[in-house]
Parts: sequence; C-alpha cells; structure tokens
Amino acid sequence: MVAACPPGEAGWEKFTGGHISVEPRINERIRVPEVRLVGPNGEQVGIVALGDALRLAQESDLDLVEVAPTARPPVAKLMDYGKFKYESALKARESRKNQAQTVIKEIKLRPKIDPHDYGTKRGHVERFLRQGDKVKVTIMFRGREQSRPELGFRLLQRLAADVEELGFVESQPKQDGRNMIMVIGPHKKKAEAKAEQRRRRPEESEANDAAAAPDTVAAAQGQTAQA
Repeated sequence: MVAACPPGEAGWEKFTGGHISVEPRINERIRVPEVRLVGPNGEQVGIVALGDALRLAQESDLDLVEVAPTARPPVAKLMDYGKFKYESALKARESRKNQAQTVIKEIKLRPKIDPHDYGTKRGHVERFLRQGDKVKVTIMFRGREQSRPELGFRLLQRLAADVEELGFVESQPKQDGRNMIMVIGPHKKKAEAKAEQRRRRPEESEANDAAAAPDTVAAAQGQTAQA
C-alpha cells in the first residue's frame, strides 16, 4: 500500500504546486466527497462516500486510486498501486524493446546512369527494403540536366516498378531544387523482416551443410584410397 506524502516530506511539492503531476491521485490525496468505487477485480461497488472507500482500501491492504477524475462522481479503484506501477513500467520497457525504429536509407542516382551502376543501386534498394527500411531515392541534376526533369521522373518510375514486390512508393517524386526525391517504403515492417531473417538462418545453414557434404565424402574417400 502506498503512503501519502505529508507536507514537508520529499515529493509533496509534486502535488501542491511547482510541478504538475501526471500520476493519478491516490488515498488521502483524493479530495472529493464521494467516488464511484470499482473493486480490485473490476467489480462495480457503486457510489460510496470517500471515507468508506478509504476504509475499504485500508482493510484490504490496497490503495484507492482515482482512475477517472473528470467523471461525476470520479471513478476510483481498489488496487495495489505500487505493483501496478511496477508492472506498467515492465510492459512499457518490453514494448520499447520490441518496437522497431524506422530507418531511412538514401540512394543517389544521376539521370543518365549507366546500366551496370543502375543494377548496383537497385540491389542496394532491394536489400534495404528486405531489411524493413525505407529508402529515399534522390536524382541529382547537373547543368543542362536540370531542364530535363522528365528523365529523373522516368528513372524513378522504373526503379519503383523494378522493386514493387518488395516495396511501394510512399512519397511520389517531387522536385527539390536541383534534386528530385522519392521515398519507397517496405511491404514488410522491420520487425517482420528481422524475424524472417532469423527463420532463414537455420535453413541456409542446413543448405550449406548439405552442399558441403559431397566434398567431405569425396575428400574422405581420397584419403582412404591413398592409405
């Protein structure tokens, strides 16, 4: 059960001014004549006087937590607030751990890129999309190329079509000074891409072992023949 902070003790200023608390009011910090009480298992107790609600909390060795302060009357629940905060912090930490961060990779092209370089750049885009990353594709115009923006537009359309199985155009081509920019997003989220990579590793390892097996047998037979 969480004890209220009396005046003069550390943390009291959090509730009496200076700092705005984002935590709910609990126990003696609740300042209303009555509350709509909810039991520890979610059962509806009904509207009770604040004093009776606090007495029930004490008898149950629980806290009275104001969960809906704007309701009329406010809704309060009986719970172990310390345990609730601890479990909430664990869930938030786990959620942050599992949450994939969005990464934007960038590829730069020239309007008159040769086929070999285009193939290399396209390979990079495909790799980034498989990893679950977004790709910012930038066409850089120089000199007279700036008067032929359609060259860059057609190149971006070609690239989008070439990688459409892995990604989609999230931001359509647009002119930005001497550059033209397009953003391609992956069909798979980063977390899904990582999970698929983890699934593939054992399969690839087994395939490599299977491919190496004939060489191993041949080498062993050769050693037997020499003996």
